Amino acid sequence: MSQAGLEPIRAGRFFVHTPVHREAIPAGAIAYEIDAGLAFGTGHHATTAGCLAALDRLEVTGKAFANIADIGTGTGLLAFAALSLWPEAKGIATDIDPISIDVTNDNARINGVTIGHAPGQLLLAVADGMDHPMLATRAPFDLLIANILAGPLIELAPTFAASVAPGASVVVAGLLDTQADAVIAAYEAEGMKVVERGGGEWCVLVLDAAD
Repeated sequence: MSQAGLEPIRAGRFFVHTPVHREAIPAGAIAYEIDAGLAFGTGHHATTAGCLAALDRLEVTGKAFANIADIGTGTGLLAFAALSLWPEAKGIATDIDPISIDVTNDNARINGVTIGHAPGQLLLAVADGMDHPMLATRAPFDLLIANILAGPLIELAPTFAASVAPGASVVVAGLLDTQADAVIAAYEAEGMKVVERGGGEWCVLVLDAAD
């Protein structure tokens, strides 16, 4: 019943649907099937859809990434989307919640995403923020995505800044518009510049790391 009530989401080239809507995929769309399950990130929340659209715009404007991290991955959707846009990149998706990583692993299988270390593949790990050996080994990242909450985004700003390459793109979300100024200040203090500040109640910020 919960899946039947979730209509598909279109964000940029992405089309996110539950199993109920498998037959509704538009021609040319990049489609992902995400169950209405235990982890956050079905694409129906404004932050997730906004991140998908932001990633799509980054690719359209010619950005190219080789080393991607999705912190607080939820269902894995944003990591999957990033690897579809930059298929030669290496990816890693982490979450503090072990259930989320189990869900992401299941969703990877459903959507044909390969788990592994090679280009075009995705590593998975349970991690609190950037605290994991695999993240330390993979860093610095040239694209970092974090759709979490304003408080953790502010706390993690120095760690994120230390984990990305010069000129990297950083996409952060999970914050209300009323919280955006505080989050922006935390990242500007680390030398990052705001490239996009999405509108609406929920903001998606796209930042460039210092060169």
